[in-house]
Amino acid sequence: MARLAQTPGLTDVQLSILETVREFADKEIIPHAQRLEHADEYPTDILDGMREMGLFGLTIDEEYGGLGESLLTYALVVEQLSRGWMSISGIVNTHFIVAYLISQHGSAEQKARLLPKMATGEVRGAFSMSEPETGSDVAAIKSRAVRDGDRYVLNGQKMWLTNGAYSSVVATLVKTDTGADSVYGNMSTFLLEKEPGFGETAPGLTIPGKIEKMGYKGVETTEMVLDGVTVPESAILGGADKLGQGFYQMMDGIEVGRVNVAARACGISIRAFELAVSYAQQRKTFGQPLAKHQAIAFKLAEMGTKIEAAHALMVNAARLKDAGQRNDVEAGMAKLLASEYCAEVVQEAFRIHGGYGYSTEYEIERLMREAPFLLIGEGTSEIQKTIISRGLLKEYKL
Repeated sequence: MARLAQTPGLTDVQLSILETVREFADKEIIPHAQRLEHADEYPTDILDGMREMGLFGLTIDEEYGGLGESLLTYALVVEQLSRGWMSISGIVNTHFIVAYLISQHGSAEQKARLLPKMATGEVRGAFSMSEPETGSDVAAIKSRAVRDGDRYVLNGQKMWLTNGAYSSVVATLVKTDTGADSVYGNMSTFLLEKEPGFGETAPGLTIPGKIEKMGYKGVETTEMVLDGVTVPESAILGGADKLGQGFYQMMDGIEVGRVNVAARACGISIRAFELAVSYAQQRKTFGQPLAKHQAIAFKLAEMGTKIEAAHALMVNAARLKDAGQRNDVEAGMAKLLASEYCAEVVQEAFRIHGGYGYSTEYEIERLMREAPFLLIGEGTSEIQKTIISRGLLKEYKL
């Protein structure tokens, strides 16, 4: 493997998994990504290969049919998948967050019923907090679940569901009246089960269609409309006793998601560097390769340094979470730095390619459209700075 973004202290099992995934990315993803992305085509064959490798159950406990691997292993796998094509990592990301939420907060019945099917990829997960008018302001969500006897009726509109159509279970945050003093204690997470596809996929639950995007194609992003969706108490994540715990459950999942976004950014940065360093050694100007010009050589040096820094922060955040320690500040730092550096590294790679970088025949054109998503996904850079500064001020309080 190349020198950049190495991770010390990995086990032989982790190294074997990463080598397998890297080879899979080189042979099964990269050669097809450009065509699939431009056609906005769902990568069915690639997904079948990932199922065979057991990637959908990578972090699910062995007792439920998964591989029982750590968040660090998963993040490093995501880094390699994103190096191939970011959309592939998106397909497993929300699935992983939902599996994590069920593993950490689910009831015994929810774990036993859902996790074995999620481990094989038979059941895929989606994750839903955002709404059309809320964005990062989670407290402002309007979707609501109202108790009706021993059941709950859900109404509202959710936004930006990755895997919204192909998923079978959607972890959905809505407001509930629990009598708590804080708005955050009046939110609950429901596991809404549905059929894969578009249209009314469960009574009252509609996935209207695919949202068209500038990048991040191949994987579908959707809305979800809840119109009188009726579910039992057992649909609450963790069961009826966990009513009002939804915000805190979701934030636990978001910390994991931010490590994932940092890993995606690292993967795209690595690929952009690979493309740039290769092109700079082949393309000649003024009688010598681009890489021989100091201006280009310095760009490569800065790109490599940024990749190393982002990768190190991502690995640290993952290891803290694996150790059971709080990592909200560290995950925010990793996501902030990795996503910002990714945008910078990709743009420098684009500049090194010159006019060819603007051509749809060159892979860097796709990366230029994918990198901006990471600046807003799982919380904007400004939200990360808010989280980081609050954590630091609390830690260094006078």
